[in-house]
Amino acid sequence: MTSRLSRLAVALVATAGATLGVTVANPAPASAAMTICYNTSQAGSYAGTANQAASIWNNATVNLTLSANCGSNLRIYQITGGGSYAVRTSLGNGRVYIDTQQAAQYSPLRIMTHEIGHILGLPDNYNGNCAILMSGGSAGTSCTNPYPSTTEANRVSSLFAGTFSATDRNADIFRDSWPAALAPVS
Repeated sequence: MTSRLSRLAVALVATAGATLGVTVANPAPASAAMTICYNTSQAGSYAGTANQAASIWNNATVNLTLSANCGSNLRIYQITGGGSYAVRTSLGNGRVYIDTQQAAQYSPLRIMTHEIGHILGLPDNYNGNCAILMSGGSAGTSCTNPYPSTTEANRVSSLFAGTFSATDRNADIFRDSWPAALAPVS
């Protein structure tokens, strides 16, 4: 009943506007951006880091919005031992595991943003360049840059514009982006 009244009210306003010579512009079409819902219920102390990483990706890309706890395209887990890694089940879907031991040595935000990059379709790039997010741990423990390069951000934007190929949709496991946690010095 209320939707019928709403349609009637819109029709009356449009008719009144037309009678008075007022042009009512149609609203812009809805954005074609894809929303990836990520879930931090198992992220422990890294839930805030996940939110920061999502904000970084949202600001760096178009055609894509990462939104917290609205579903489970992407699940984020806190683990201890074994290294941080991502499991992409398909483009925009999967799981990210953040290792507390590794995050004590490397920038947790860089790790999180990097691993989410895998879910968004980016492969590792072990070139040691801190300016390249997907270089992962090869850039060393002093590298804290959590931002994708323009090339990386543009690649993700193009993937979510619907121009990805069949190989971009494949399930993948991305391990060993970060060197094993160093043994404590005794």
